[in-house]
Amino acid sequence: MTAVLTSTRFVKLKAETPAKTKLLKKMGKAIADFSMIEDGDKVMVCLSGGKDSYTLLDLLLDVRRRAPVHFDILAVNLDQKQPDFPEHVLPEYLKELGVEYRIVEEDTYSIVTAHIPEGKTYCSLCSRLRRGILYTTAVEEKCTKIALGHHADDIIATFLMNLFYVGQLKAMPPILRSDDGRNTIIRPLAYVHEKEIVEYAEEQKFPIIPCNLCGSQPNMKRARVKRLVSELAKETPYIRATMMTALSQVTASHLLDPELYDFQNFEPAIKAIPPGHGSVEKELDDIFDHAESTYKPDLMGVAGLS
Repeated sequence: MTAVLTSTRFVKLKAETPAKTKLLKKMGKAIADFSMIEDGDKVMVCLSGGKDSYTLLDLLLDVRRRAPVHFDILAVNLDQKQPDFPEHVLPEYLKELGVEYRIVEEDTYSIVTAHIPEGKTYCSLCSRLRRGILYTTAVEEKCTKIALGHHADDIIATFLMNLFYVGQLKAMPPILRSDDGRNTIIRPLAYVHEKEIVEYAEEQKFPIIPCNLCGSQPNMKRARVKRLVSELAKETPYIRATMMTALSQVTASHLLDPELYDFQNFEPAIKAIPPGHGSVEKELDDIFDHAESTYKPDLMGVAGLS
């Protein structure tokens, strides 16, 4: 069951503050650097009610007004019928804002609790259900892009988790097209740090919805990695910026991947994207699945036996 509101002609935009100006510049650069939005796009903004997705929507509405290309925005929230979920908050906020939106109502909470034993994490099954619903919604609404609210700190943490626990040099892609070509994930907040989003959300007084209504368990590996970065930042204040810069300045000849660099002829090689790494479905599964098992090492690969 869904509720749909057609947008009004004019979207209510909030006054621009110095903080907003700074974030808009960072978002605009990310969109330009990675060609995230094109003329005629319809961007589905996944709105959870958290600080990241509120900030994403708020800034994208401003970008749309200023952009040299035309694109549409559809805000989408998945109401999974979790206990105590304040289902009135987002519709009221979006109506006041005047943005086109869709609330997708699917009782995935009952499905998950019926299939997962008490005491076990719900994340793996829940993530697949959420992914399927959101991807289907994007196709139904003819959205060409799915905008997610991941920021620079998420990209850094994912890179370190893959490095430490999986044995891969891989972060979150700023843009990823699905294997079937039907949709593309974009992360317009890729250059924005979490601290900036926290401050902006407080400034804008977004009606934040708690993210622990389902009783989900935090990913301890991700929490540990974030603590590590915070500890290092005490010694090196600009370490987050340095790590983001490092992700854009890769020297293939100084790594150990012969598919990335031809060590016999001393020239760069073109490495094909590994199977499944262009899968939007897999990307959404990894995003929504907070379970510890999400980041498991490829032991055969680590041992050089795969």
